[in-house]
Amino acid sequence: MIKQILKQMCGIIALEYKYQGKLPDKDNYLCTTKYSLPFHGEWTVVNGGVIQEYSHSWEIPTQRYAYDFIILNKAGKSFDGKESNPGSFYCYGQNILAPADGVVIEVGDGNPDSKITADRKAICSGRDIRGNYIVIQHSKNEYSLLAHLKPNSIIVSVGQHVMRGERIAQCGNSGNSSEPHLHFHLQAGTSFYSSPGLPIEFNNISVNPTPNYELFDDRKVISEIINTYPPYITRGHSVSNL
Repeated sequence: MIKQILKQMCGIIALEYKYQGKLPDKDNYLCTTKYSLPFHGEWTVVNGGVIQEYSHSWEIPTQRYAYDFIILNKAGKSFDGKESNPGSFYCYGQNILAPADGVVIEVGDGNPDSKITADRKAICSGRDIRGNYIVIQHSKNEYSLLAHLKPNSIIVSVGQHVMRGERIAQCGNSGNSSEPHLHFHLQAGTSFYSSPGLPIEFNNISVNPTPNYELFDDRKVISEIINTYPPYITRGHSVSNL
């Protein structure tokens, strides 16, 4: 864990030196591929956006445009049952899909689900903060990362070609996670630590404000900011593929 934190810090320094403050953003970068959502049904964006206020992790350039997705019910709850049981959460075990055609270039497996606490403290019970994860190359400089996957659920391997919408794993709670969710981001290279994150352009999806979102998350959702689609989604959106 400490080694990964150090690698992340070194990556931040390297990116600052390489890009001199001119990292990819919504004003200077257009995706070469338009992406689908990596799941079936309607999920909610609980972290992520293309401006600093809504960013998943603005100070970590590799994850600047990452998204965290969960499933909420109409009452703004993400689970039903025993809160410490991952299986009580609506998104747990749901199929995760390839967001576009590509080739699997990296797979991380063998990490257990992390403990879930009532105060949603992020805990990492595995050796990798991503937990179980898959990296897919979609074009020369666009790679997607899908992380916190369910143990023993990954059904693709390195070198395998995948098609948009193809099932590749299941949602879990492995790695540095506060509750079951899917972490999804786009990066400009193979390295999780030194590849700048890219704003993700989606198409053919349904995007709406999430009813009763404030019952799950007390952070404000500003209507002027939430109107970012097309092509970007942001925290507080309920999204699904058309």
